[in-house]
Amino acid sequence: MYPAKPCAPAGMAAAPVVGFPVAGALRQQWSSGLFDCLDDCHICCLTYWCPCITFGRIAEMVDRGATSCGTSGALYAVIACLTASQCTWVYSCTYRAMMRAQFGLPEAPCADCLVHLCCEPCALCQQYRELTARGLDPVHGWDFNAAMYPPPTQGMRRR
Repeated sequence: MYPAKPCAPAGMAAAPVVGFPVAGALRQQWSSGLFDCLDDCHICCLTYWCPCITFGRIAEMVDRGATSCGTSGALYAVIACLTASQCTWVYSCTYRAMMRAQFGLPEAPCADCLVHLCCEPCALCQQYRELTARGLDPVHGWDFNAAMYPPPTQGMRRR
């Protein structure tokens, strides 16, 4: 299986391995379009009437339980009240960027902040649908999902 003689001359060692590609480095596509809000009427209505709940659920999943749905949703609601719902996109677009990085999604159809600025409800619905399409259930929170699903595998594994 291995050569009888080393391939490199004596005194020379092979360069060490310094990193492995991870699953997030692979480019994937969004499971649904930005304007496919009516694909899930329940989430569409929830996001229209109470975007803070939808956002809180997304934030808890993207943060992997570091912040709760209630905390993120309440902060979103406070920002909405203080700015007459004009600046919530500043807060929510950061979670879209984090989610894209975690899942290797493209910044499409345009920049994250522009998507949230122009169509906040559609962006939140798309992110929620993406979590659901990947087998997560934002309704039950991170702790439930972490217990139900094993962690994602890395791109390369040692056997």
